[in-house]
Amino acid sequence: MTAVDAAAARPVGYRTQVLPAAPPPSSPAARRTMRANRRRDTRCEVALRRELHRRGLRFVVDAAPPGTNRRRRADVLLRGERVALFVDGCFWHSCPQHLHLPRANREWWRQKLASVVARDRDTDLGLQAAGWLPLRVWEHEPAQVAAARVLAVLRHREASGRTGPLEAACARLRASGAAPCRTVDP
Repeated sequence: MTAVDAAAARPVGYRTQVLPAAPPPSSPAARRTMRANRRRDTRCEVALRRELHRRGLRFVVDAAPPGTNRRRRADVLLRGERVALFVDGCFWHSCPQHLHLPRANREWWRQKLASVVARDRDTDLGLQAAGWLPLRVWEHEPAQVAAARVLAVLRHREASGRTGPLEAACARLRASGAAPCRTVDP
């Protein structure tokens, strides 16, 4: 059995790479910075949720999509549409525009960030296998642009025969006299 066959035979969600132990922080400032990183409710994530809510979408926050690995949690879950939305940080998820490796412990960081990207791809495969659509947004994207992209995907899915709560959300907003439901950025 080749390595490719072995990887294909593994269940989705199986840890594919074991990293060496993390080196000690290079300075007290580096330690404080790493400890201050939040797992959820980051500024960009909250801004995106606020914008999605303003546009009439209702969602679940920080939840594992049913039928998938419970340890892999989506930042925003649109259950009716079966869409899992992830707000990826530029450093941790290796943004092509903003990636930079720390100078200290460079090789360890290279392996660590590569394993995060591999885990993201594995999560996407697991979601697709369970019938979910994974959407990823970079933290540097403006919330209005990201929300417009999410709504465009939902509109496209509805147009192709997949119905969901988007129209119900827009109708609910119109009935309440709130701002009209916008599907594109003005």
